[in-house]
Amino acid sequence: MNFEPYPFEKLNNLLEDIRPNPDYEASALTIGEPQFETPDFIQKSLCENSALLRRYPKTSGEENLRKAQRDFISKRFNTSLSNEQIIPTFGTREVLFNFPQFLLFDKKEPLMAFTNPFYQIYEGAAIASKARMLLLNMDESNDFKPDINEKELSECDLVILNFPNNPTSATLSLEELGAWVTLALKHDFVLLNDECYSEIYTAEPIPSLLEASAHVGNKDFKNVLVINSISKRSSAPGLRSGFIAGDEEILKEYMKYRTYIGCASPLPLQSAAAAAWSDEEHVSEAREVYKRNFVLAKEILGTKIPHATFYIWLKVPDAIDFTKKLYKEYNVKVLPGEYLGRDDKNGFNPGKNFVRIALVEDEAKTKEVLARIKKCLDKQ
Repeated sequence: MNFEPYPFEKLNNLLEDIRPNPDYEASALTIGEPQFETPDFIQKSLCENSALLRRYPKTSGEENLRKAQRDFISKRFNTSLSNEQIIPTFGTREVLFNFPQFLLFDKKEPLMAFTNPFYQIYEGAAIASKARMLLLNMDESNDFKPDINEKELSECDLVILNFPNNPTSATLSLEELGAWVTLALKHDFVLLNDECYSEIYTAEPIPSLLEASAHVGNKDFKNVLVINSISKRSSAPGLRSGFIAGDEEILKEYMKYRTYIGCASPLPLQSAAAAAWSDEEHVSEAREVYKRNFVLAKEILGTKIPHATFYIWLKVPDAIDFTKKLYKEYNVKVLPGEYLGRDDKNGFNPGKNFVRIALVEDEAKTKEVLARIKKCLDKQ
């Protein structure tokens, strides 16, 4: 398999010979990892259940975790699921990598589509599945929402969306998501939405593809799946707690596949994750922090406040040059957008001339670092 280097590896190579300005404290706004303490009640649950390490975890997950996740979906998205319509997972990265391999194994010359720019695991999964790739470009011309080309999509076996979107922060409405569900049914492709940023919204709650599926009459979620995680919502990426939910027939066979992988979450982690999924107060508090950071970005950089995520997708004249200059003169790391995208068949990379900035620090640190970014922009 010939995988592309990860964006952070490319960034390290880009900056390795640069000595950053020592007058500034180092700041890395590159990775989407909340820089806050995991809430105490989650840590307490982990400690209190450490004795469960003596037992093997079930691949299907413990009932307390499954119930907590089903209850979350019910309360948040007004959608009731049966046990057969959800599988707890070891985060979502492993699902995004192994689910396409499961789904596409018996397909002859499979075609997998995903948004571009993207979370690189999508591309890795396509490579591991020996699938052809269809890039769904997102840029200013389509308001960072993928255009629908039915002729191309009709040949797809799997389409992966990511809304709220990493890295552009774009969102899709209930009706827009519903249009994708209709296409999945019409052309019989599996549609998966990566919803890991659904809880980091700034105003109105963001809809789920499950809601959209029911909205267009597909109440059994045929061909429709979503994944979600507590990594962002609970500042707990180390718990590795996620789920895949939707089409019962697909999940039934995928569950068999998962029994061979050996990726069941340890029982103490499941107990802590169940506590996290069951609580909304800490999530609401985190949302306010991220919203204040966006307000600061608007005041300092003049950027719009997006509907969701904690990313700024900032347009610059030359992303590579800006990234190097920002690091050298102001000791701040950001990620060039072209590292998160790929050239399409016309040689166009929609990530070019953008940088991704992860606003995952507290308000004071964010304000100070944004001021440095502003100084660098003013020199462009």
